[in-house]
Amino acid sequence: MRSLPLPLALTARLSPVVVLAAMGWALTSGPFAATPAGENDPAGKNAAASGSDKSAPATSAASKTYPQAPAPCKGISEKTVKSLVPGAKAAGKEITSTDKAIRRTCSWNALKGYDYRWLDVSYEIKDSDQKARTAYEQRTKEASGGGVVPGLGDAAYSVVNLTTDKKQQTREGVVIARASNALVVITYNGSNFETKKAPGTDEINKGAIKAAKEAVAALVDAQ
Repeated sequence: MRSLPLPLALTARLSPVVVLAAMGWALTSGPFAATPAGENDPAGKNAAASGSDKSAPATSAASKTYPQAPAPCKGISEKTVKSLVPGAKAAGKEITSTDKAIRRTCSWNALKGYDYRWLDVSYEIKDSDQKARTAYEQRTKEASGGGVVPGLGDAAYSVVNLTTDKKQQTREGVVIARASNALVVITYNGSNFETKKAPGTDEINKGAIKAAKEAVAALVDAQ
C-alpha cells in the first residue's frame, strides 16, 4: 500500500502543484489477453451436420460488467473535491496511463495556508470478476490494520496510517472497493506544516470513504 513520502510532502509547501502532480503512481499494466480466433475445423462438414457452432466461442470480454475504465476526474463531484481538498482545481489532473481502457487515475492536491491535502481516484479493470476478486484479496491482505466498509460495491476495505518524518506527521487513508470486474482505489492524505500535526483518523477515513462511494457510483453510471 502506497504512503506519501514526507520529504516530497514537505517540498510541496514551497511548490505543491508542480512537485506533487508528478507523484502519480507508476501505472503499469499488461494488455488484456487476446481472445483466440476460431480454428479451422478439418471436420467442418460433420460439425455442421451435428449442429455444433464453433463460430461464437464464449469469451471473458463478453462477460465483463465493466469493459473499460471511466473518466476518473469525473468520478468525484466538484462539491466533494472542494470539501476534501480545499483550494484544489475541481477538474483534477489525470495521470498518464499505459492503457486507459485498463487503468485510469485522477489526482487533486492543494496547499491552503499551512494545510495540505491530496486525493486520488483510480479505476482498474480486470478481465473477469475472479481476477478482480483475487487482486482485491491480495491488496487487502497487504493492507493490514484496516476494516471492511459495508454497503460499498461487492466488497470494500479501508485503512488509515500515520507516518512521521522529522517531526512532520502525515495521515493517509486508502479505500479499496471491488465492483464486479473493477477495482476502485481511493487515496486521501493530509498534513499541517505549521503545527506539524496530521488531520485526525476519523476525518481522513470518512473523507476517503465518501470519495469511494462517489467513485463507485460514477463507475456504475458510466456503463
